[in-house]
Amino acid sequence: MRAVDIIIRKRDGEELTAEEIGFLVKGIASGDIPDYQIAAWAMAVLWRGMTIRETVDLTLAMAGSGQQLDLEKWAPGAVDKHSTGGVGDKTTLVVGPIVAACGVPVVKMSGRGLGISGGTIDKWESIPGFRTDLSRGEILRQVKEIGLVACTQTAELAPADGRLYALRDVTGTVPSLPLIASSVMSKKIASGARAIVLDVKAGSGAFMETVAEASTLARWMVRIGCGAGRRTVALVSGMFQPLGFAVGNALEVREAIETLRGAGPKDFRGHCLTIAAVMLQTGGRVRHARLGRALAEEKLNGGDALAKFRALVRAQGGDERVCDDLSLLPATPCRGILAVEKAGFIAEANAGKIGLASVRLGAGRAKKGDTIDPAVGIVLSVKVGDRVRRGDSLCEVHAATPEGLSQAQDELKGAFRIVREKVKPLPLFYRTIRR
Repeated sequence: MRAVDIIIRKRDGEELTAEEIGFLVKGIASGDIPDYQIAAWAMAVLWRGMTIRETVDLTLAMAGSGQQLDLEKWAPGAVDKHSTGGVGDKTTLVVGPIVAACGVPVVKMSGRGLGISGGTIDKWESIPGFRTDLSRGEILRQVKEIGLVACTQTAELAPADGRLYALRDVTGTVPSLPLIASSVMSKKIASGARAIVLDVKAGSGAFMETVAEASTLARWMVRIGCGAGRRTVALVSGMFQPLGFAVGNALEVREAIETLRGAGPKDFRGHCLTIAAVMLQTGGRVRHARLGRALAEEKLNGGDALAKFRALVRAQGGDERVCDDLSLLPATPCRGILAVEKAGFIAEANAGKIGLASVRLGAGRAKKGDTIDPAVGIVLSVKVGDRVRRGDSLCEVHAATPEGLSQAQDELKGAFRIVREKVKPLPLFYRTIRR
């Protein structure tokens, strides 16, 4: 078998066999197939596509190219959750503790942020002392002891995908749906959970800008998950405006803790409860999502979820006092508001533009390897549909320098649109996709 023959078959629109895909993935992982041939194959896939069967085979082969966890032995019934990324999306910090407090184990392997999509690991690491680089043994021991782990994805997890993604990023082949879906799902399958819930974002602050595009991606990932023997459900949610009010790592941790205390923004709290309910249903803890929501609310309102969050922070070396004293989180020396210039109703709070402003403040990375400032960011004061008066605050900017503050305020003026007519609030979710 030769890589060039596989490239030619896909170039000509033929369906590859499981053996051919396995050969290709093995060569990608080992380095035996050169970059130019991998790139040529990826371009052929971009143009010709893949069937669901091919994509499932690709996903399983990439999941099997490295280390895999067997959570059923250590944490029976574990459920995994994945978001395609967005602005202000700190959902994992609240949902993980809620679901774990309900008795369902959660092992959440996450990445660092790149571009406007914030990284969950960066948020966790803004808690003083919190460690995310756990070994396989530490992960399994901790999930058995407290039922909850938050850690980085290791290089040993689906290594073929890591090499393939790096090449896609520089060869114009990122927008291939089969390659996007298999990239996400290969890591989810290698992570070991038998139940997977996907939060697929649509909007200006998401990878998929429309609900239709996000729904297509969600269907692909659900089909892959189910085809690989995982119970998989996807929710298509909105990212046309930031989720919650806080955008920026320590600011988002603050908002997450406030939510676990029983407060927090209404939209963020509702989003977390919906995701938690579907996780509890998919994981087999309850029969119906409405029962899952009731159980999730009980654990959130009763303080059990906050206690689980505290146990997680303690187990991973973080300063658990942040649960009681939010002033222990990193903070900036410069703060200032962006004021409303004319009265009316908020018609747009563009998540993409707000996310880009936060990156330029230092809350995110323009490229891999960039350092971030955990303290900087933006805290919104409004949501789409809100009525505002001249002089009200649109948002508060948290900056490291006066120059950064002034630049962000100028940049953010283009993120908000105010109209005279009343505007309806945006929905949190658009649809649920099952097998």
